[in-house]
Amino acid sequence: MIKSRIKQVYTYIFCSYSDEFDLLVKNILTDEEFKIFNEMSEYDKLHSFNLYKLVKENKTLSTDINYLKLALLHDCGKENFSLLRRVKKVLIGDKKIENHPSLAYKKLENINKIVGELALKHHLPPFDEKMKIFQQLDDK
Repeated sequence: MIKSRIKQVYTYIFCSYSDEFDLLVKNILTDEEFKIFNEMSEYDKLHSFNLYKLVKENKTLSTDINYLKLALLHDCGKENFSLLRRVKKVLIGDKKIENHPSLAYKKLENINKIVGELALKHHLPPFDEKMKIFQQLDDK
C-alpha cells in the first residue's frame, strides 16, 4: 500500500498524459465518452490510461469492452483536485473525493449505463470476479 501511494505521488508530480495516447483511447470510447475522459485531470487521465493497459493485458477482462471503458472512465467523477487534497483524502478522508463514484455515474448514466453502474460500484466490495480483478489492478 505504501509503495503504491509513493508511486501515485511520483506520477502526480513527474509524469504527464501524452496526447498520443488519445489514438488508442478513441478506439475504445465513443465520442461522448471521450469528451468525458478528456475533461479529466492530467493525473486521472494518465492513471486511467495505465489501468486500461493493465486491463487490456488481463485474460479475464481484456475481452469485455465495458471493463476496458471502465478503466478509462472510472475516475471521471473526480475533479482536478490538488496533490494536497488527495493526500488529505488518504490521511483523514475527503467527502468530495470519496463521492467520485456517484459523480461518475451521473456523468455516464445517459451515455453508457452499464459502465456508469460499474463506475458507481468500483470502490464497493466486489460483486463478481471481474470487479475483484479490476479493483486489484486499480490498486497497483
